Amino acid sequence: YISITMNKDIFLTNNLSNKKEKFIPINDKKIGMYVCGPTVYDNPHIGNARPLVVFDILFKILKCKYGKESVTYVRNITDVDDKIIKSSEENNISISDLTKRIIQNFTDDCNFLNCEKPSEQPKATDHIDLMIKMISELISKGYAYEKNNHVYFQVNKFSDYGKLSNKKIEDLVAGARVEVSENKKNPEDFVLWKPSINNEPFWDSPWGKGRPGWHLECSAMSKKFLGKEFDIHGGGIDLLFPHHENEVAQSRCANDTKVFANYWVHNAFITMSNEKMSKSQGNILKIKDVRDKVNGQVLRLALMSAHYKQPLDWNNKLLEDCKNTIEKWYNIYLFLKTPSKIPDDILLPLYDDLNTPGYIANLHQLYDKALRGNENDKKIFISACNFIGILNETKNEWLDFKKKKSLISEENIIKKIELRNKARENKDYNEADKIRDELLDKGVLIEDKDGKTSWKIK
Repeated sequence: YISITMNKDIFLTNNLSNKKEKFIPINDKKIGMYVCGPTVYDNPHIGNARPLVVFDILFKILKCKYGKESVTYVRNITDVDDKIIKSSEENNISISDLTKRIIQNFTDDCNFLNCEKPSEQPKATDHIDLMIKMISELISKGYAYEKNNHVYFQVNKFSDYGKLSNKKIEDLVAGARVEVSENKKNPEDFVLWKPSINNEPFWDSPWGKGRPGWHLECSAMSKKFLGKEFDIHGGGIDLLFPHHENEVAQSRCANDTKVFANYWVHNAFITMSNEKMSKSQGNILKIKDVRDKVNGQVLRLALMSAHYKQPLDWNNKLLEDCKNTIEKWYNIYLFLKTPSKIPDDILLPLYDDLNTPGYIANLHQLYDKALRGNENDKKIFISACNFIGILNETKNEWLDFKKKKSLISEENIIKKIELRNKARENKDYNEADKIRDELLDKGVLIEDKDGKTSWKIK
């Protein structure tokens, strides 16, 4: 862990005000950050990876500024949900086995991306009693009602509803963004508890056997670990409405507070060919599926290459550029037993609303200086890379991954090159190009120079 003394202020874009604000904690000795984690019905995709890295960087910056003992980072795991039930049925696997498998894959993905463990990672199913208690409080205070073993939050009872997402109740169209049900008093009301049917998981409650609504878990668990009011709530922009809006409503009403979280930080989408990554688009790229093909450092650098508030278009050129950058940076790699102090001006972009592209630009400048400079310059460069989770492997580990990534043996590579050379001699350039592309697909780059063909692992 790199200890850095820096008196500069942290600035964050706050969706509550829709502007960049200076971060002022409630208590600088007890800073709380809650980030919505995965719903474990399927393996995480690249879009899910972006908030993992974004809020990992914010966690580092908060610890850098206030000390690591002063920051609590909570990221939940949703392990009871309609999507989980549906996935278990479709894949003919028990809910318990499904959630265990996905949680393990999620953990492996976090390690692959070199993300620090959060301070707390609570599971929804371990906190059902707290959710039942919160629902009972909302009913007793007149904010929620029960009908036919369902419990709903009555949105029009909370005057500030829509303030976070800048939506008005009258603009919400029944059936468009809200669930229609004959049990509701109003179309916009959202579920706090629902009955379980057939073999669905259930818990006993005053309203019968059932399970909580999705929004409720974050309100209950954030209160347990961070209190009724805390500093930062984060997640993807897709969670702004209705999930985060509903969290605010139920938390403030249950806790009798004017504030839930002071700063709402949301990362933008990842796109592929400028289309949002989603199942409906058929362009989902799972992290698990690329672990053997792309080094985790490359993925991490790619995820930091655009500002978190801007969409990030995912493509092969982005990955190739990031791989080449890290390859170059390993030219001056040093193993550090203890990190060097990073100059304040290098860190400044991260303090200014997590400007990772600005920080990466500073790393390029540090590299150029280290290339011409002394060992101390190299130590500062390596330390600055390590701070954001890059160059955390030794050079040999980096080279070993490149060797393993090749899906073809050295003997077969040489045979393929000989076949390509014969095809070129016979002027069969289509066949030669086909062999070159085949090698490229298997992670082998070939180059013709001065009448000779050389190769290397991409």
